Formats: sequence, C-alpha cells, structure tokens
Amino acid sequence: MLPTPPSALWALVLLQGSEAPRSGPCEEIQRIELSAPPAASQEVCVSPGLMTGFTFDVPAVVELQDEVRFAEVMRGRSGFSLLPPPDMAPGERLRLTARWGDGPSQQSVTFPLVVAHPGRATRQVEVYRDQRPREALLRENAQERATNQRLREQVQHLRMQLARSGGLRGLLLAGALGDNGIPARELKLGLGEQQLGDALSFSRTVTYRSLNSVAVEVAVHNSGSEPWRAEGASLVSATGEVLEGVRVGQAESILPNRSLKVFIEATAAPDAACGEMTLRLWGADGRSLTIPKVTFP
Repeated sequence: MLPTPPSALWALVLLQGSEAPRSGPCEEIQRIELSAPPAASQEVCVSPGLMTGFTFDVPAVVELQDEVRFAEVMRGRSGFSLLPPPDMAPGERLRLTARWGDGPSQQSVTFPLVVAHPGRATRQVEVYRDQRPREALLRENAQERATNQRLREQVQHLRMQLARSGGLRGLLLAGALGDNGIPARELKLGLGEQQLGDALSFSRTVTYRSLNSVAVEVAVHNSGSEPWRAEGASLVSATGEVLEGVRVGQAESILPNRSLKVFIEATAAPDAACGEMTLRLWGADGRSLTIPKVTFP
C-alpha cells in the first residue's frame, strides 16, 4: 500500500475543517426556560466522547432519535444523560424530544443535538417549564399592576398627610397638645465641660414636655477637626430609668469650630421623667457628649 502524499493529507485536513461549523455558543451549562405552550426549540451543543445531561423541573418522558447509535444513554425520573455516537459527524443533527402530561393536555419540546464545535459540548442542560396557562399569567400581571397602583396611591396619600402634619396642626392630630400647650424650660447648666479627647461641648439647653413625650434642644459646639453628627442618644434617670423611643433630629453635621442645635425626643407619660436625668449623645466616629441634670417641665 502506497503512503498518502503529504499534499493529499493537507487537502483532507482542510476539507474536514470546512465541514465543522464554528458559529453558535457551546455553553458549559445551558439553562432553558419554556413557556406554556413551550417556546421554540433551542439547539444543544454535543460532541462524541463527551457526556451531556438534561435535568427537568418536572418528570418528563424523553425520546432520542437513533438511540441505538448512541454510545451510552441513562434515564432518570427527571433527568436524562447521553453520550453521542462516535461516528456523529460535525454538522449532523439528532433530535431529543421531552414530553409532559397525558392526553389532550400533553406538551412536548424538541431539542436539536448538534456537533457545532468538535471536542466541546454542553455538560448540563437545565430545562424549566411554566405550567401556568397564559390566562393565569395575564391575571397575575393584572393583579400586580393593580397592587402597584394601589401602593402608589397610598404613598401619595401619606406624602400629602406628611406635608400637612407640620406645626401645631400636626401636634393636635397626634394628640400631643394639651390645654396648657407645650411647656418649655431653659436649663441653667452653663457651658459644659469639654470631654477629654472628644472636643464636644454644649451651651444653651431647653427642655419640653407634651402629653406623650419629652424633648431636649441643645446647642452643641464642635471644637474638633472633623464634622460631627449625633447618631444616637439616651436619657437615663438617677435611679436607672431609661426612657424608650429616643429619636435624634439634626439638620446637618456640625462643622469644626461651629455650633448647631440638636433635638432629642423620647416617649414619656405625663407623670414620667420628673427628676433629674442624664442625656448622652454619641456619633458614628465614637465621639460622645454627656449632659447631666436635665429636667423637664
């Protein structure tokens, strides 16, 4: 037998290379979502010598074209694996069909198996089908739109309420304004001592009481080199009573060598917080300020 001339071998290589399509993806894991009825089929990349597995989110019956040609086929309740025929040529197509249900309600989808990239194959194909009919999906979308519209209307209503809730009207609506109004008391505490390493001090301090809360308005001076903002506060009595629902209000951070009022409010019944209390403010940077002997009207 005479050896094949090198020129003939090179021509054979070029011919084989021209038969193998190079277009199209060959993903490691391919996820396919089907609607009801199933959408158009999608190609699956396979290759001789490489196993490709299918998993379904519901039990499926699988039929494979020319199954006897395949090197290996494994079936499961919701899975199917195949090893393509060793003689499956580049560009050749074989069909895999999956079916769900029985009788008139039976549905199916077909996947073309294609050798698009010799030596490469999709390792796992995950198939998800939506069992809800089109009418149910339309109803669900309509319900979602109605819910979103209702939520938008509620947000708009709350915004309008918030815009109207300021000033004395807001206090009246909240039930916080009694016959005697909002009593206030300016505390004669003097200039607070600067706390070691915190560079914070206080000056004018005014306390208030409504029917259901107490509040402190304090002018805080920042003599440090970084801006400061109160992130939290506590009000504790000499006997250890801690007021609940403490809230801090501050328009903006206090710049270095500047002063700014900080407003602190806590929930308190009319007969609560009657003695001296200690107010402590702290910021996110760790700096804090303690104001003793705070009393309310």
